[in-house]
Amino acid sequence: MTLVPVILSGGAGSRLWPLSRELYPKQLLPLVGAHTMLQDTALRVATWPGIHAPIVVSNEHHRFVVAEQLRQAELPAAAIILEPVGRNTAPAVAAAALAALALVGEDALLLVMPADHVLRDVAAFHAAVEAGLAAAVAGQLVTFGVVPTRPETGYGYIRHSGGGGLVHAVEAFVEKPDAARAADYVASGRYLWNSGMFLFGARRYLQELAQHAPLMLDAVEAAYAGATPDLDFCRLDKAAFEGCPADSIDYAVMEKTQHAAVVPLDAGWSDVGSWDSLFEAQTADELGNVMRGDVLTHDSHGNYIYAESRLVATVGLENHVVVETKDAVLVMPRARAQEVKQIVEQLKSSGRDERLLHREVFRPWGSYDSVDNGDRYQVKRLTVKPGATLSLQMHHHRAEHWIVVQGTARITCDDKLFLLGENQSTYIPLGAVHRIENPGKVELHIIEVQSGSYLGEDDIVRFEDHYGRQGTQG
Repeated sequence: MTLVPVILSGGAGSRLWPLSRELYPKQLLPLVGAHTMLQDTALRVATWPGIHAPIVVSNEHHRFVVAEQLRQAELPAAAIILEPVGRNTAPAVAAAALAALALVGEDALLLVMPADHVLRDVAAFHAAVEAGLAAAVAGQLVTFGVVPTRPETGYGYIRHSGGGGLVHAVEAFVEKPDAARAADYVASGRYLWNSGMFLFGARRYLQELAQHAPLMLDAVEAAYAGATPDLDFCRLDKAAFEGCPADSIDYAVMEKTQHAAVVPLDAGWSDVGSWDSLFEAQTADELGNVMRGDVLTHDSHGNYIYAESRLVATVGLENHVVVETKDAVLVMPRARAQEVKQIVEQLKSSGRDERLLHREVFRPWGSYDSVDNGDRYQVKRLTVKPGATLSLQMHHHRAEHWIVVQGTARITCDDKLFLLGENQSTYIPLGAVHRIENPGKVELHIIEVQSGSYLGEDDIVRFEDHYGRQGTQG
């Protein structure tokens, strides 16, 4: 059998706002170390002898960042499958199973991992996977149940058969309990937290899906059959996938199958589902604080403090979360971490962009940071990767001034093509067809000053684009 990692990176979580946002969610952030959570997930299994390159299932909006982060970690994916809409985990894994069968053949064994989980003890995770391999090869659908460290009301539970051995039969999947029931579960020794990680044959999963959710399988097979290649991506057919029922693996298959097995996992697992769980997943200092960035404290204890772009200082603060980004600041007691979703709902109802995007927005060619704006003007700092090229485009409502502050730019402006070096500038009139390229080997940094009656990102007409976006706006 060939082990194929399947990394589910389609989420758009908001419980870690303002760091995690809909168009740049937590799995794309370095929340617990130098690597992003997506990179950590891929690295977790990359060194196993004979393991296949991963299949990643991603939200369409995240595709370029996902591909770039895997490239930076030197872990290119065997396939990046793009979901045109979210339909939960069962259809996502079905699409990955079809891709694995096409890439590997009938002996493809899927190791399904969400991209946004923390595992402190990678060796223990490896041992758990190895313990479940024989059962998976024999046709069992194996899940990994986390050995509980406390009564937890925020997780679902798995009741297993008990007895000896490393693999147990699943007796029931249990919904999130109240506090008293959670305490009873932990005391019994027969319950594990539901981790959302799985190990099973690609064909076996599709067979179970055909039995328990045939309409879902039909829709995914149609979406995969109608998929179109797009650069390094596999874009599922939108119409077919939109018609797919939405459900998790647990509800669609695992709760109904007669072939579910569970391997206990004691590896320092966390789903990092809230600011308080992110605090618990990291090592605090001698005063109980977890701090990232430029932070100063006095007489402060038990806090999570994150500073992205400036100094954050606290005095006499106890058991709080303080998160500073370039465009938002969150302050709340750790015990009320779940209530951040109320702020996100307020942002959504008022139509504010802070729930969707950071001030710095990533594009396949690099990024832009909106550093200032006012009536009829906006100032951005563009960062263009070596060898990268922006689309050939024009604007109906704005003109632009460009000043190169680092590197060399190749500029197209209507029928002119010329180079700009550091401290040189140019003007792009309203309606001019233009492009920026970085022909050099270092990052290109440009200060862009926009002026006009409308400065929205949708005032873009693309004529040509290296990243398949021609003919689109925004």
